Amino acid sequence: MALNYNAPFDGTKSSVDGAGSDQMNSFLWLKKSIIEARREQYFLPMADVKTMPKHYGKNIKVFQYLPILDDRNLNDQGIDAAGATIVTTGWIITYPRLEFNVANASATAAATAINANVGNVITAVAGADDSGGTGFATITLDNTTATYDSDVKKDAVVALNLGVSVLQGSGNLYGSSKDIGTIVGRLPHITENGGRVNRVSTTRLTLEGAISEFGFFTEFTRDSIEFDSDDRLREHLSRELVNAATQIQEAQLQIDLLGAANVELYAGNAITDEDVTGVGTTPSLVQYDDFTRLDQILTDNRTPRQTTVITGSKFTDTRVVPACRIMFVGSEIVPHLKRMKDPFNNKAFIEVQHYADAGNTLNGEIGSLDQFRVVQVPEMLHWAGVGADEGVNPGFRAEGGKYNVYPMMVIGDESFTALGFQNDGKSLGVKTMTKNYGMETMGTSDPYGKTGISSMSWYYGFLAFRPERIGIIKTVAPL
Repeated sequence: MALNYNAPFDGTKSSVDGAGSDQMNSFLWLKKSIIEARREQYFLPMADVKTMPKHYGKNIKVFQYLPILDDRNLNDQGIDAAGATIVTTGWIITYPRLEFNVANASATAAATAINANVGNVITAVAGADDSGGTGFATITLDNTTATYDSDVKKDAVVALNLGVSVLQGSGNLYGSSKDIGTIVGRLPHITENGGRVNRVSTTRLTLEGAISEFGFFTEFTRDSIEFDSDDRLREHLSRELVNAATQIQEAQLQIDLLGAANVELYAGNAITDEDVTGVGTTPSLVQYDDFTRLDQILTDNRTPRQTTVITGSKFTDTRVVPACRIMFVGSEIVPHLKRMKDPFNNKAFIEVQHYADAGNTLNGEIGSLDQFRVVQVPEMLHWAGVGADEGVNPGFRAEGGKYNVYPMMVIGDESFTALGFQNDGKSLGVKTMTKNYGMETMGTSDPYGKTGISSMSWYYGFLAFRPERIGIIKTVAPL
């Protein structure tokens, strides 16, 4: 009896062409694989996905109109209650200390950015390479407060991540101030004679994102498919390709989100990545107060909470957990979170089974802590070996003699969009193409048609609408 190597794999041959032909329909396998991969997505479901139509290039732009009462609405078009034009004095930046360590290669540029202040109030001097430790140079300041007269100069200083505080020099009315004295002095009074007073102005920002194409391919031979002991090898190959594409998309999006976060907190006494340490009386290990501080800042930034309120399940527990923001963490930090205590010395972490049933949990959700629902992401990224020198390590993760820095990220509603191309507007989509071995691939490079090929490609782009609604806490992680 002749062996039919196609039978376990391709089923009955088609007689449409009269002679019979091999079948290699991967649609069902790909569809199943896409469904399975979708279960492993954590960040893309949080996105407001936009689709790019044909013939409009690879860039998408949106306008963002800042509220009149907003510190970012900095301009010189306003008129105060006395009829005087509001003078734009720029941004007032306060440095937490007079000495910083930055990477050797960045020291000169950092000093230049700091020195671009009005009136040369601060002079920053960059030390020699390795003056702040191996790979780091010390920058010394002679003052802690100075004014910068443009957004570009201000942003250049903020980008140094030195833990500075930024205050608007002036603008329309009282900006975002909560100080009673400031507000009273800038209320829009009108006198008996009226007059040309209290003119306000708005600021419009242009946000732009671009899409780029990514992809990969794999090859397979007829023998590898038809002689393999696994009669579902083709299905497994399809699944692994889709899983790889999904994982890459998730990594791309996660990196962009971490880079776009406008709210950045450090555990312990650290104010930069280089300060993150596991030694001393106050290691850079996240504590309960860090959660409350992050929640306060996000609330002040008008970050909405999730619309779905978790009320608990009568089948598991009667405990009520309020609507929470979503926090994504890596597996390395989860054991510490489960041991965390609140200010009353009670267990702070509430496991998901105590407040939710299977119908209202998020993918990867493991519990709740303060005002956050905690989602564990197995592929959560981190910065390896960028913290302080390891020294005598009391039990925290490190690489290359320096501590690792682990982010705990909160993504507020409507804070970003992921950009695709000609998709359904709900997912980035993956385009797949497959040529089976045989006549399709027969040619001068493969005269016997023994090799098949599959490829996957997708378009990806990112645009942060409201970066002030994305927050991260940077911490060390126990071994």
